[in-house]
Amino acid sequence: MRQLDGTGLKRLHRGWRQRTHGRLALLLDGVQTPVNVGSIVRTAAALRVERLWLTGTTPAPDAPGARKTALGTERYLQWTTAGSAEEAMAAARRAGFLVVALELADGAVPLHELPLPNAVCLAVGHEDHGLSAGALRAADAVAYLPQLGRVGSLNVAVAASIALYEVRRREWAGQPSDPGDPG
Repeated sequence: MRQLDGTGLKRLHRGWRQRTHGRLALLLDGVQTPVNVGSIVRTAAALRVERLWLTGTTPAPDAPGARKTALGTERYLQWTTAGSAEEAMAAARRAGFLVVALELADGAVPLHELPLPNAVCLAVGHEDHGLSAGALRAADAVAYLPQLGRVGSLNVAVAASIALYEVRRREWAGQPSDPGDPG
């Protein structure tokens, strides 16, 4: 066994790209640490997120600290800055996305159990405070990532990465989407 070269990597990923038809977007609500934004951007580019909505104190993906961590992958993404999370969520809905807030909150459902359509916008919040109250009220659904250890929460970039991958994994595994979703 050996590591793949550039051609081998292209071949490996081509099949996965061809199997991926669902739409995926992200909303970053006050994610203010540039390193976290850069990490999220790199994962978003790897998992073919089509749009980012940025609100609050979230730096742009091309800001120096974010760009350094993203390693240039911000060039593969489109992003829009919105005045508030609620405005960004409304824009995501107009673009055809179901908005799922990722938050440790009362009434939240484990992400792997939430019925999802073929167009999902995941919303993540501030590193310490999570999503704003307005964002939680405006979301179509609230989900969380179950954890087993003594740690109460994950870093926002790690949580976003796990959630993005879970949405894609479900699509690749052929798990049923929301029964009311025609796609």
